[in-house]
Amino acid sequence: MASGGRIGHDAPYMPRGCDMRWFSTEEICEILSRFEKVVILGDSMMRHVVGSINVLVRKDLGYGAVTDWNFSPEERYPHQFEFTTAGIVIPDNAFNVKACSVQGIFKTSDVVKNDPESVACPADSIDIIIEQMIRFPIPAEELDRFRALLPAKKPARPYAFIFGHGLWNDLDLQATLDWLDTLLDTSIQAAPWLSPSSTKPSSPRTRSRGKAARMAAAAKRQRNKHPSGFWPRLFLTPNAAGKEKPDEWIVSQGNKALMIFEESVGVEVRRRGLEHLGTWNMSIQSNKFDGV
Repeated sequence: MASGGRIGHDAPYMPRGCDMRWFSTEEICEILSRFEKVVILGDSMMRHVVGSINVLVRKDLGYGAVTDWNFSPEERYPHQFEFTTAGIVIPDNAFNVKACSVQGIFKTSDVVKNDPESVACPADSIDIIIEQMIRFPIPAEELDRFRALLPAKKPARPYAFIFGHGLWNDLDLQATLDWLDTLLDTSIQAAPWLSPSSTKPSSPRTRSRGKAARMAAAAKRQRNKHPSGFWPRLFLTPNAAGKEKPDEWIVSQGNKALMIFEESVGVEVRRRGLEHLGTWNMSIQSNKFDGV
């Protein structure tokens, strides 16, 4: 997705040098079931990631990403649509609902509890959760919630982590690396089984830490990464900006800044043993509702 492109605005994305195909829901369930838990950490972009996963495992493009089991009749938009010879008429009040971020699904366990029949995966086979941690420094209560997700004893299946960060710190590379390093260190402190090394994790990050010390800590994480891949980790960088992006963010979060950020983050996270998925190139010629 860091290569390829679109032949025209909003045309289908075409990869270069590789194939891309849709996975069936059954295949997605099988892949996710390989992990004890998939932990997604980051901002609103990551909320869309977890929403997309829920759409696929629930086989519901319309309501799969939201808590539709507690919708009121007025919140079920199709019941308000009027079909005419001229097309579909949508009433002015059709979208007067709670914020999507409130009605979004934050963990699959909520779906299993409230609407188990909507999950296509076998019972108790998948566990996906998102913790929204949008900026650095990370508030103490957010780190406490993250620690609570990690068991002290090694589980039967590996945990997988998907990270996403950047815009809430104005694409400040060092802030993003400090954010990531704090979470990596917190992970090992709360779940020592993630690292084969008994070396004590480094101290929490501060912006005043010297460059040499940060590089040494990154090198140690690279040495300590589990040789069998028991700690699978992926970092997603933000998508391209659209024409509706507010002018006040054009310099700090515009496409030049996004391109530089994506390239720099890719180098740094690989040094830490993470895989990196850039989304700028895939999204540059696509429509974006608010430009973000």
